Amino acid sequence: MYSKILKLRFPVTEVQKPLVCKLALEYGLMFNILNAGILPRKEGFMVLEVSGSKKSYKEGVNYLKRQGVDVQNASQEIKRNEKKCTHCGSCTAVCPTGALSVKRPEMVVEFDQQKCSVCKLCVTACPPRAMEVRPTKQLFFK
Repeated sequence: MYSKILKLRFPVTEVQKPLVCKLALEYGLMFNILNAGILPRKEGFMVLEVSGSKKSYKEGVNYLKRQGVDVQNASQEIKRNEKKCTHCGSCTAVCPTGALSVKRPEMVVEFDQQKCSVCKLCVTACPPRAMEVRPTKQLFFK
């Protein structure tokens, strides 16, 4: 199960459309509304936790973007503390998305932030605690 928290901004022209419902109906995604503010004739916003298969998630996000919705990741991200990392590779064994991999023949661990789903498995698997969860941008809109 792939899960992310997203911040959505709806343009005035799209506020009245059931775009988020289509995530469930057409893409098989589950969503939990964490915060929202949508008013007629004004820009709207919504913070959602979206879960489902990675393929469905990508298709659903692409659908929202095609409708003019600004989609951003929110909440948390994984960062690697380069000073602590010993390149032991323990994190690569548990990473379900391939965001962590061993570069050969150098035998150094590489981290691709774009592939990371923030599942946090690498955080507990890392002996020197080089993988850290950090807050990203503000979760709720003002």
